[in-house]
Amino acid sequence: MTELKRLFDFPYYQLENNPTDAALVTKYNGEWVKTSTQEYINKANAISRALLRLGVNKNDKIAVISSTNRTEWNIMDIGVLQLGAQNIPIYPTICAEDYEYVLNHSESIYCFVSDEEVLEKVNKVKANTKLKEVYSFDHIEGCKHYSELFELGKDESNQPEVEARKNDVKSDDLATIIYTSGTTGKPKGVMLSHWNITSNALDSFPRLPLNPNQNRVLSFLPICHIFERVLIYIYQYAGLSIYFAEAIDKIGDNAKEIKPNLMSVVPRLLEKVYDKIMAKAAELSGIKKALFFWAVKLGEQWEPYNKNGAWYEFQLKIANKLIFSKWREALGGELHTMVSGSAALQPRLSRIFCAAGMHVMEGYGLTETSPVIGVGMYRDKSFKIGTVGKPIRNVEVKIADDGEILIKGPNVMMGYYKDDEKTASVMTGDYFHTGDKGELDSEGFLKITGRKKEMFKTSGGKYIIPTLLENDLKQSRFIEQIMVIGEGEKMPAALIQPNFEFIRDWIQRKQKNVGLSEKEIATSDIIHERIQQEVDACNAKFGRWEQIKKFELTPDIWSIDGGHLTPTMKIKRAVVKEKYNNLVEKIYRS
Repeated sequence: MTELKRLFDFPYYQLENNPTDAALVTKYNGEWVKTSTQEYINKANAISRALLRLGVNKNDKIAVISSTNRTEWNIMDIGVLQLGAQNIPIYPTICAEDYEYVLNHSESIYCFVSDEEVLEKVNKVKANTKLKEVYSFDHIEGCKHYSELFELGKDESNQPEVEARKNDVKSDDLATIIYTSGTTGKPKGVMLSHWNITSNALDSFPRLPLNPNQNRVLSFLPICHIFERVLIYIYQYAGLSIYFAEAIDKIGDNAKEIKPNLMSVVPRLLEKVYDKIMAKAAELSGIKKALFFWAVKLGEQWEPYNKNGAWYEFQLKIANKLIFSKWREALGGELHTMVSGSAALQPRLSRIFCAAGMHVMEGYGLTETSPVIGVGMYRDKSFKIGTVGKPIRNVEVKIADDGEILIKGPNVMMGYYKDDEKTASVMTGDYFHTGDKGELDSEGFLKITGRKKEMFKTSGGKYIIPTLLENDLKQSRFIEQIMVIGEGEKMPAALIQPNFEFIRDWIQRKQKNVGLSEKEIATSDIIHERIQQEVDACNAKFGRWEQIKKFELTPDIWSIDGGHLTPTMKIKRAVVKEKYNNLVEKIYRS
């Protein structure tokens, strides 16, 4: 029996316990292509044999950059790790200069890319790196295809050496370096051992809602991020079939085709799904429109474990039959659970999707904690709206005197690569300082209350927690992104990126005299007044010193490519403030 101590043990464990003919499934040329557990292992071994013949040694670094999650990524992952080498996943969306930094800082010697766009960025900087060769998953003219490694590894005569290398890998050996998309400065290389991630997968597994004969998972959050990656190992451990979505804009289509039972999400995706549903609802009329908004209002009052009583549950059954069943159909009809991570989830959205029969289990973690610290679970009364559940087993959560969340456990990173000083700055003994503020309630549920570094003081000496205001205002369909500012200033204010898509629909429905370009929307008095209503409603929930006194609308979309957001969709506060310095000046100096 395979004992799970290292990341490459997961597929072997699956082969012994829950082998499947659809371990990994990717769509090629319009067809879903299944890779069985056995084929997955066979191909990973062929990759290992080929890499040995290319001279890859223990602790060599192999970079993998993929625009989408796909079978090839996972085969490469196991093939690399079995040799005691390290997989260096890189965010595909970062710029070529950042590719160069990560490739050089990690000292990667080979690089595997998914497609032409990624290859183009790598080729721009390849000459400045230590890369010996670049291989691609797609067939691209002028680039070696990764299938060449299967040919090179076809001869099994060096498989005993692969087995010897596998046996030599210890659980506390380095497995991967994940470069976090910092909101300031260069990315930090987080070193995670085999046991950091393996223990986190095993300790998180009991929170996975498994139902008999419901074994299809849709994967689309970037696998280069530790959140989706650890879920992939958990799914393998559970013997589930993992289907990789073609792209973020194909999730709906892919879900209808494969009918997933489970998937991971980020709050922004749920917000977009909800906004699209509400935009369609606005086009309804008469009894259909009345029923729709009755169901949504009912959903907003949802509480777990039938706390609202029998009459509420009776009404909810009707709402599910008439309205929410159509929501589920849009995502395949068999989705029962979504795991949400990477940012705070609006409680209102959590209630509505749970009411619609698709439970959203909010989780919390950081790259440095491999990542899971806590996650909700519907069974055993382990779910509470507005919290990230209870800490998983073997992970200790302590709240410091200043409210910061401290973590101790086998999931805490080995440290930052080549940066002992930075590592020391986030550790107190065995406790990792998350930089987040939170509280544990009397039942042991963890609630995140803000980011320690993002809290600021106004010139009047009042503390402001911007995320509280931002999370409230992001519930508005008129607001896509918001950043609260005011450090050292006399009052809090905000920079707001309007939800241009929704506002265009709103303008046309209401027949408002407003142009439809981003600039026209951002400078319109009518739009400003309408968003002021949203700000006023938010302000009513906060103390006078916390309230947003002024705001300005930005004329363009905040994006990863534009530099406003990190690859995990977090706001780069310093960058946004600098980009819109003219608006900041207008707020405070005019």
